[in-house]
Amino acid sequence: MFLILNLMLTMTAHTLEKLELLLKTAGYRVRYEKGNFKTGACLLQSSRVVVVNKFANLDSKIASVADLARTLEIDYKLLDEKQAAFLHQIKQTQLQL
Repeated sequence: MFLILNLMLTMTAHTLEKLELLLKTAGYRVRYEKGNFKTGACLLQSSRVVVVNKFANLDSKIASVADLARTLEIDYKLLDEKQAAFLHQIKQTQLQL
């Protein structure tokens, strides 16, 4: 399964860094690991750790982390203005299978 983000997010290393910082600010840790992944990333809820397939390509990493960020309950009060706007943009972005 491959997810494609519609228009709103650019597929650059900077976007991935912004996603990582957003999750870090919200209290999550992002790790890049090898393993038998069925998707590009997963969430270990009890420890608030997001594990990303380190062998996935950049587009897949961004799509996977953005998809997780869309589903997480993130307190906007923890984020600065730019991060809150970025999270809002992510939540408004449609994902297509």
